[in-house]
Amino acid sequence: MTDPRTLVIKVTCGTESLERLNQAFTVAATAVASGVGVSLWLTGDASWMGVPGRAEQVELAHAAALADLRDAVLATGTVTVCGQCAARRDLAEADLLPGVAIRGAAAFVEEVLSPGVQALVY
Repeated sequence: MTDPRTLVIKVTCGTESLERLNQAFTVAATAVASGVGVSLWLTGDASWMGVPGRAEQVELAHAAALADLRDAVLATGTVTVCGQCAARRDLAEADLLPGVAIRGAAAFVEEVLSPGVQALVY
């Protein structure tokens, strides 16, 4: 059964905080598997996880592979890289995985203020 609510998850860290990074992706993938709509926002150094091959390099003991979690979210949810974060890293949509978009703060605010949305920040 699909849950009518949407979970918006904003990830604000990269590999400097592996457990927090992995936890955000784990929660996002678990929500997708549970039938919840998921919008995963990659900000700061998490932006790199939208680039091909980057999540594949991340290893954390006793954790699911980050690339597998990302792909689970991409299969039915959305993955967005923050516009300013992408610009600071010289990333364009052509640099990202298929299905990963670049959008700005206004889009994030619109999503989190929509009815039926729960936002989490990692």
